[in-house]
Parts: sequence; C-alpha cells; structure tokens
Amino acid sequence: MSGDSGQAADLQVGMRLNHVPVEPSGPTAPAGPAGPAAPGNPKGPIGPFVPGGSGDFASTPAQKKAAANTIETELEPNTKKAAEYADADTGTAQKGFDGWETAAGLKKVADTWDQQVKTLMGRLAAEKTSLRGASGLFTGNDTGIGNQFLATNSKLNGL
Repeated sequence: MSGDSGQAADLQVGMRLNHVPVEPSGPTAPAGPAGPAAPGNPKGPIGPFVPGGSGDFASTPAQKKAAANTIETELEPNTKKAAEYADADTGTAQKGFDGWETAAGLKKVADTWDQQVKTLMGRLAAEKTSLRGASGLFTGNDTGIGNQFLATNSKLNGL
C-alpha cells in the first residue's frame, strides 16, 4: 500500500471516529475548515473547543454506532494483522541472529510489542463497548430523572 492511500485511509477513519472534517495539513496544505493541525498530529484538528472549532460536543446514537463499527471492522482486525506481521518478521530476524546478543534484544522487543498490542486491543474493545452502551445509558438517565419529577409531590398539590 502506498503512503498516499494509507494517508487517505487514516483520514477516512479520523472523520468517522471524530465526526470532524479532517484535512491533511502541513507545508503544502492550506488550513481548512477542520482548523489548525495539532502539534505532532498533522492530519487532524486541535479540537472542537478551540477558536475555529465546531463547538459541538454531542454525537448521535448513529454516530456512536458507526464509530463502534469502525473499531470492530477496521481498527481491531488491522491492528491484529499488523501485530502478526511484525511478530513473523521479528521471529525470522531472531532466528537469523541466533547465538548473538541481538537475538535476545529482538526477543525483548517482541515481548514488549506483544504486551503493547494486547493493551491496545483491550482499549479498543473497551471503547467499542462504551460507544455501544452510551446511548442506552443516556436514555436510561433521562427516563429516570423524568420519572423522579413525575413521582415527586409538591406541597401545592393539595391546595
């Protein structure tokens, strides 16, 4: 996959997850409606709560569902594939350096990488679950608070 198509895929995922128009920026890209790029993140905006941002913190249940589906169908499987690819290449390199200290170093790097991937996969799963459960929680809270108002009797009710 070329760098341009990878960059386009990153932008598409960013748009779905962030519900913000994301444009590439940098020395050749003009500032667009997404606002200025954050330091260290040339593809994304600083955020909705800065001057020029959208100011919209809300998202619809459909947007939450779309973000959870993106995590499930794109981020989780692609992260798993990348981890497996890296494990295979690192394993091959380890065998090539068998008997050298480099092999032990590669083993340590591979173990660290595997732990980081495991942590990331857990976080992605938690975010997906949270996104899918958020709408139900908001609806339940709204209904519960509404019921409290209906159940509360005022001293003025008997007058």
